[in-house]
Formats: sequence, structure tokens, C-alpha cells
Amino acid sequence: MPEAPKLNTVVNGTDYSLSEKNKKALQFIEDVTANADDVQKRVLAEILSCNAGVEYLQRHGLSGQTDRDTFKNLIPVIEYEDIQPDIKRIANGDKSKILCSHPISEFLTSSGTSGGERKLMPTIEEELLRRSLLYSLLMPVMNQFVPGLEKGKGMYFLFIKPEAKTPGGLVERPVLTSYYKSAHFKDRPYDPYTNYTSPNEAILCPDSYQSMYSQMLCGLCQNKEVLRVGAVFASGFIRAIRFLEKHWPLLSADIRSGTVNPQITDPSVREAVMRVLKPDPKLADFIESECGKESWQGIITRLWPNTKYVDVIVTGTMSQYIPTLDYYSNGLPLVCTMYASSECYFGVNLNPLCKPSDVSYTLIPTMAYFEFLPVNRNNGRTNSIRLPNSLNESEQKELVDLVDVKLGQEYELIVTTYSGLYRYRVGDVLRVAGFKNKAPQFNFICRKNVVLSIDSDKTDEVELHNAVKNAVNHLMPFDATVNEYTSYADTKTIPGHYVLFWEMNLKGSTPIPPSVFEDCCLAIEESLNSVYRQGRVSDKSIGPLEIKIVENGTFDKLMDYAISLGASINQYKAPRCVKFAPIVELLNSKVVSSYFSPKCPKWVPGHKQWNNTN
Repeated sequence: MPEAPKLNTVVNGTDYSLSEKNKKALQFIEDVTANADDVQKRVLAEILSCNAGVEYLQRHGLSGQTDRDTFKNLIPVIEYEDIQPDIKRIANGDKSKILCSHPISEFLTSSGTSGGERKLMPTIEEELLRRSLLYSLLMPVMNQFVPGLEKGKGMYFLFIKPEAKTPGGLVERPVLTSYYKSAHFKDRPYDPYTNYTSPNEAILCPDSYQSMYSQMLCGLCQNKEVLRVGAVFASGFIRAIRFLEKHWPLLSADIRSGTVNPQITDPSVREAVMRVLKPDPKLADFIESECGKESWQGIITRLWPNTKYVDVIVTGTMSQYIPTLDYYSNGLPLVCTMYASSECYFGVNLNPLCKPSDVSYTLIPTMAYFEFLPVNRNNGRTNSIRLPNSLNESEQKELVDLVDVKLGQEYELIVTTYSGLYRYRVGDVLRVAGFKNKAPQFNFICRKNVVLSIDSDKTDEVELHNAVKNAVNHLMPFDATVNEYTSYADTKTIPGHYVLFWEMNLKGSTPIPPSVFEDCCLAIEESLNSVYRQGRVSDKSIGPLEIKIVENGTFDKLMDYAISLGASINQYKAPRCVKFAPIVELLNSKVVSSYFSPKCPKWVPGHKQWNNTN
């Protein structure tokens, strides 16, 4: 297998220059993509050989065989529910070799949910090396398009999220929290490409306000050195700009005096910020002048004038934030560098300055063993994709390997990882956009079945419907029901929030008090999954849910509009989620009243089965 680029600047006593490191990283990409199928065969053989004695493989009749054909004949394609009993055994402290021969070091919490709770993805220590490898490829690729990035800093807003422990003592936390808390990140050797304005102490601060404040303060102090800005998701970066809108007077005062606001109480964060902060009345005047202007258009290039691009994920549901990012950045390039999930890190964008709509990711064949299930989307007419929960034998035979996918075809991604996932359905739908040597490049299309998303939350149609059913119980004393409903993710507010349009059937004579509709809002939120509730309660990345009551007959007008665009009157049914701007405008024009959730729903870290909440 081609040798991975070293992650250190010094290897066996030799100091590799930056350009040599870059060349080695780019050559690694060339080698693994040119020999993609051979690399994939070796990866599968390594995974099966290493895990030959584990219960899961033996349960399905695989005892030491490492060839691809035997693996495909014996091992089924699965979803999370299929391995949930095994996951629970490990979480409860069973140290048998159930899924993997290496000890499970922790669980990574997926933003997808099962039964309303985060999925727990097993991982092992050596996976940190694979994740670090993928990170090491990003800047050598970027340097081909934007040279000189090593001469400045990156202002990235990075955060950790709450973590919990299973009864067996294993930590469960998001993959990025795991990475930021690891020695690979905290003790990384100096690299000009990972030279950030945010001190590690600020990134690792568990208090989201103190973390955001101190990262923004350090970014402003070093504004002339900043060459690139970003966050993980587009929504997170916009929240940072919104934070600046609210708090710039305090931040400016700190820069003027060279002291940190007393609201920042974490001693390690204060100490780290004071290493950066110096009294600078001239910079404070500049910030006050720019932030005090009526328009915030181009605020990024005004405050950080040397910024060359914005590094955020704007594919999938994050594309809804592109207009806002363009407004704040004066149209700077929006760069999506990599494709990853809790299950596995997948690939990189080899053309990072392309338009957001053209972003494609080259899957790196060393990361995992990849398979692809062809997706039929009814000629693109469906808003959400319904795929079967389990595949029959003929459907399993439709799966193709990495090098056998067809240009333009859409596929569901299936992975086999070193950490103990075998033929696991990730739930992402990808379209083949091209090839890098023998390795395909994919556009990310969507998450399977997801209809609503603001940040890392993912709500599907069934979950939304059940939540609405729970809320409607509050209307029963008033002899009222909901005739029809639909929803959309409103990202014009910061943070964004879910909006539901309800058309009512009022049979009773007693008026419904506003507090009852507010109770309905809260009942929906209480019924949604833990990822949504964490976004509302802890991350503050999602605003209160809103119900808008529309005039009677509104959904008839919605049907008329759909038919005017070519929908079949026989097959039409009201969509449970809308995104098309004219439809949203039509619905908003018929609103007679609106109500917001009066408080946050209940949420605590961890799974329901580990605690007594809810």
C-alpha cells in the first residue's frame, strides 16, 4: 500500500521542508487513487485479518477468510439497529471481542439518531492516525490554489461539545470533540497550516459563551495575520458573526484596555488570551468604526482584510446558508475541504475553489472499504429518499465497489471500517461527478430521509409526524384538529429555527389561548431527537420552534400551485417539508397568527437508557 505522508516535520532525523511535505502528500493522493482497487482489496484484507476472531464475523460464518467474494457472500448489509444489541453490550462493559479485535476506546456520537437518541459508533485508538492523515492532506491540496497560506494564520471557530459515559465507563462524544481533546490535536508539532488564532485553551473550554468570546477576541487581535476564516459548518460560522454583532462593544473595550472581560472566568482561557491581547486603541477604534456602520455587508473582509476564503461545509442542507455567507464575506470563495462522519473519515475536495454547487469529494481508498448501493430517485421528482431498511439478496448483489461506480449515478454509501462496522449503511446519498485516476469523485446529495435540518440536527418525516401528533393532544379540549401541515427550516433568523404551518379545523366555540399553541410548540420540541434538543439547550445553535396558523384553504392553494407546475392531481399529497421559495412565500402570505416555544425542551448528555430523564 502506498506510504502515507508523515505527520511530523522531522522524520528519522531529517527535517522535511514544507514544499517536500506538500509534494509527498500530493504524491500519496496520486498513488492511492491510481491503484484504488488494489488498495481497497488490501484494506478489506487488513480489516478482516485483524478482526478474524471477532464474534460478529464468526456469527455470519466468516472465520479467517479475507477475500472480497467470500466477504460479500456471507456478510449482510446492515443499519444501526442490526448492531445495536452489540453496541449495548460493549457500552455496558462487555470487553469480549464482539465487533473488533482492538479494544473499543470510546464511542463517537453520530448526528443521525436511532429511537430519538444519538447513534454510538465504536472507534479504536489507531483511527486517530487515519483522521490525522486526512487532515494532513488538506492544506497541501489548498496550497496549489492559494499559495502562501503558511505566512499567516487561520481564524477558525472550533468547539467541544458535552460528553457522557456509558455504564461500562466508555466515553461517548462527537468525533470532533474526540479529535480536539486528543494528543494529535493538543500536542501537534508546529505546522504553519495549523497555526490558528484561537488558543487550544479557548477551543477546549466547555462553556460555549466563554469559548466563542475568547476565540473572537483573539481573532480580532490578530486581524492582519488572518488569511483564512472558517468553522466546521456554515451555520457555526454565521453564529460567530452574529455573536460579533451582539458583543463587539465588549470585545472592542477589551482590545482598547488590554484586559479580558470579567465574564471570562476560566483561568486557563484568561491566561491564554492574555498571551495574545495587548492594549491597542487604534485597533479598537477601527473595530468600533466598522461594526458601528449600519450595513454589515462584507464585514469579514472589512475586519480581516487579508482573508482569501471562508472554509466551511456548504454542501447538503448547509447550502441554505450560502447567500448569508456571501453577504458577510463580499463573495469570498466558500471552500469545502473534506468529507467525514462519525463512522469514518472519507475523502477530500481536490478542487477546493470550485462553486459550492460543484463540490465533489475524492474518497481516499485507505480510509475504509467502500461499497455503493444504486439509488433510484424516481427521476429526481421526490423531495426525500425512501430506501428499504434491509436489503434482500438480489438487492445486495446490486452493490458495486469503489472503482465500478458509474458517472452521473447516485448511490448510498456503505462502509466497512477498521473499528468494527461491516457493510454499514452510512445513510448518505452521493452522485458520481468524475474521477481522480481510478478513484471516483462524489457530490454529496443529501442524508437519507432527512426533511429538516438547521445545524447538525437531522429530522425525518416520520419523526416530525409523530411530534405533531403529540402536540395536537393539547388541542383536544377545544375540539380542534390540524387539517394539514408542512414545515421548513428558517435560516434567515440566527440561529435558524423550525417553522410549522398548520391549517386548523375549529369545531368548538371556545377560542384557543395563545399559551395552548405555545404548549404545542414545546410538545413538538420535546418529541424530537436528542441532537435537536442539544442544539436548542446546550449548543444554542437552534432557535425556538415556531407554529404559524394559516387561513383555511391555504393547502388547497398549495395544491393548485403544484399542479400548475406539472404535478399530477391524482398523485399529489401535501409535502411535509418545503424549500422552494415561492411556496414558502405563498404560505407566509396566508399566516393569521404565529407562536413560539416558550422555553427549551429537556435535554441531558448521554442516552436515555443510561439515565432517568424524559
